[in-house]
Amino acid sequence: MPGHEVLVEAMDLHKQFRSFYAVRGVSFHCYAGEVFGLLGPNGAGKTTTIRMLTTVLRPTAGTARVAGHDVVREPAEVRRAIGVLPENAGVYGRLTPRDLIRYFGRLYGVPADALDRRLRDISEALDLGPHLDRLTDTFSKGMKQKVNIARALIHNPRVVFLDEPTSGLDVLSARSVREFVLGFKQEGRCVILSTHIMEEAERLCDRVAIIADGRVRAEGRLADLKARTGMGLEEIFVQLVERAVV
Repeated sequence: MPGHEVLVEAMDLHKQFRSFYAVRGVSFHCYAGEVFGLLGPNGAGKTTTIRMLTTVLRPTAGTARVAGHDVVREPAEVRRAIGVLPENAGVYGRLTPRDLIRYFGRLYGVPADALDRRLRDISEALDLGPHLDRLTDTFSKGMKQKVNIARALIHNPRVVFLDEPTSGLDVLSARSVREFVLGFKQEGRCVILSTHIMEEAERLCDRVAIIADGRVRAEGRLADLKARTGMGLEEIFVQLVERAVV
């Protein structure tokens, strides 16, 4: 494994909304220095799972720990340890990236000197430097996504949750985001990546869990899954999803 330290553990997670079960017994674990993919079609339960792990939703049943903290009993500690990029995250158009990122840094209690240093380093990595003092309502979707990534990383979290991070981006912007995600591994972070794009999973993920109808249908290293089935990832994905809806 990329690292021996387990930073995310989901254990038999369930989430029920009235009579509908969005997540049914999801379990997996993720290590430091690893990109772990949650793959599934729209409505499979990926986003609901991420919302439970990030303390936005309380599980109906089951338990989860993030960076050693229980998501129900220690939500504040979990939030301090994570960075979250939700799907379709927006930016406040009347602020500049510098204003927005500094605001979130202060919310996380990052000291002023460390905040300036982190802002400089992240901006350079994401090529935001020349744009730090422009209003974000003038930005493309790709540039806004970079601002949101910087916002999610300003407090230097050990665990990063990315929900469809390249959705709707052009080729160059998506490539830039993917390169940045791969850099997380080198820094020893644990990354949970939710996507329905198989090519993205192939490029970025060390291991994956394929979710359909709220359940994990397969889990493991990409090479192992392909060797066991004799199929490519897209074929594995399609077959498992079709079985789940029969």
